Amino acid sequence: MLIEKKKTFIAAISVISNTTLVVFKVVIGLLIGSVSVMSEAIHSGVDALAAAIAYIAVRTSSKPADKDHPFGHGKYENVSGTIEALLIFLAAAWIIYEAILKIMRPAPVEQIGWGIGVMAVSSIVNIIVSHFLFKIGKEADSIALEADAWHLRTDVYTSAGVALGLLVIWLGQKLLPSVNLHWIDPAAAILVALMIMHAAWNLTRRSFADLLDVSLPQEEEEWIKSYLCHADSCINGFHKLKTRKSGPYRFVEFHLLVPENMSVKDSHDITDRINADIKSYLPQTTVNIHIEPCDGRCSPTCQSGCLINDWDRKSGGNIK
Repeated sequence: MLIEKKKTFIAAISVISNTTLVVFKVVIGLLIGSVSVMSEAIHSGVDALAAAIAYIAVRTSSKPADKDHPFGHGKYENVSGTIEALLIFLAAAWIIYEAILKIMRPAPVEQIGWGIGVMAVSSIVNIIVSHFLFKIGKEADSIALEADAWHLRTDVYTSAGVALGLLVIWLGQKLLPSVNLHWIDPAAAILVALMIMHAAWNLTRRSFADLLDVSLPQEEEEWIKSYLCHADSCINGFHKLKTRKSGPYRFVEFHLLVPENMSVKDSHDITDRINADIKSYLPQTTVNIHIEPCDGRCSPTCQSGCLINDWDRKSGGNIK
């Protein structure tokens, strides 16, 4: 499918751009002796690894269901997002460690212009790539691509912060040569680490939630309930609604109550129409509907989803 090709293509572009930026940042960081630039190199290295994981995940998750994976391969994307988040935490811890050592043993940063330049280039490249990752990730409902996009968007902010710190040091050397401002470099590195830790925490919560089969977002479940209330006048109610998500794929199941004298064909036609409407609003959804006959005597289970407006039990009346 076209969307699967888009996912694979933009994931490959992310791998290439991140790998290239890692090389440039390592070379410049070593050249000028900047721990904040080196921290950004580590950050981009994690981004490159995360992009590679995302690339593998989007290729694998697009495989159709098979005998060993009857519900498809969507959770590969959730596993990818969780691994990416853990990698960010590890990278952030290493950055803080190196920055603290630099504060304890300060060293001057030289040829600052190169550092500012590579950070500017990094920000521009990542703005462009992350824009397309967000766009295609949203279009394909891909947690792996969105996670990769957040990696790069965070890199934009942290690269800009490092560039600003280096600029302050450069101006200080020109205007206030007697003032020691080299502590700004490791301080900026620690700020980078804290920012990416925050992004990692949000990413972990989202990707790990789907691994635990948490229900669909509230607004999506509310839409399903509202739709069922108005889908067909023959529907008496519904209950036992269960939802979950696996990568870009949704799974919805519920019991549907219909008049006990309705034919199998009519009830089958209703479920076909409901199935198609839900899939139209929530793409890549598998809908499982269990039909139950309803005689109007609501049990506690089905009362919450009862749609009978008026039922005269004595006369056997009609549903209005």
